[in-house]
Parts: sequence; structure tokens; C-alpha cells
Amino acid sequence: MKRKITFGSLLAGLASLLLFMGCSGTQSLQEYYVDNSENPNFLVLDVPANILKLDEAALSETEKQALRSLRKLNILTFRKTEANAQSYEEESAKVKAILKDSEFKELMKLNTKYGRGVVKYLGDEDAIDEVVIYGDSRENGFAVIRVLGKNMNPAYFVQLLQAIENADLEGEGLSELAFLING
Repeated sequence: MKRKITFGSLLAGLASLLLFMGCSGTQSLQEYYVDNSENPNFLVLDVPANILKLDEAALSETEKQALRSLRKLNILTFRKTEANAQSYEEESAKVKAILKDSEFKELMKLNTKYGRGVVKYLGDEDAIDEVVIYGDSRENGFAVIRVLGKNMNPAYFVQLLQAIENADLEGEGLSELAFLING
């Protein structure tokens, strides 16, 4: 018995195939932020880059260029407690799985007295549009910072990270982030 394939059934089959191929089982970092924005274990901040209020007079020309390329920061922190220790393990594993996606390119690994982390980016090596900083302290929790900008240069960005690390974040409403960075 021969089956007759109509144009409509062929079109429906192709649409289903494209939909299936377009769906990824991996959650995106943006989806993870949105999904956890109401979770009481998380603190979510969306801040414009100018809130950092780094003293431009104290910055090198390279750091100033890097600062100008920033648009905003999406910050997601999980502060670990005895009550949410299991949830911390699960959420940390989810973020690590998202960051293993091949679209994220590793810029550097971090290993400090406060914890471990990684800096990854999306885009071209000489024109980065998003940098993701993941830091994890088994005692304090973890933070994921999405740095959104335009044509950020990785060499300049590393220097800017050092300037931010030395900045006084307490006065800018970012004390939660400062706690995770500085212990």
C-alpha cells in the first residue's frame, strides 16, 4: 500500500523537525536568571555600569576604555546557609552545567583565598559582547555576574576586574556582592 505525501503534510513535518532541532535541553543563563528571580535563596540585581562609580581619575587609560565599553551588570547571588545547603549544591551544579556549553569561551580561571571561579565570554576574542564571571565559595555561596557591553576587549577587561575588586562596593548597594568577593 502506497502512502501519498501531500505538500501540507511535508510542510508540517519540516516545521516539526525545525522546532525539535531549535529546542535545546540546556537552559540558557538568561533563563536561569529569570527562573530564579523570585527564589528567596537568590539575590538578583540588574545594575547599569555607571553605578560602579569607579574614580576615573584613578583608572589607567586602558581601564577607562574598558569601563566605557560596559553597559550593565546582571548579578545573581546565592548566599549559602545551613538551611539551604542542599539547594546550594543543586543550583551550583545547574550553573556549572550551563557554563559548560561550548558557546562560552574560557578567558581565565580564578583561585583565590575566598573561593574558585571562572571568567567566560560570548563573542569574538577581540570584540566581546558578554562576559560571565562565576565565583563559588563553599562556605558563602556563589555569584554569577553577566557583564554586558559592546566590543569589550578581554585584555582591558582583566585590568578593569582588578580595579573593581579594589573598589568600595559597600556604598553602591552591592554589599552582597562584596561579601562574596571578599569573604
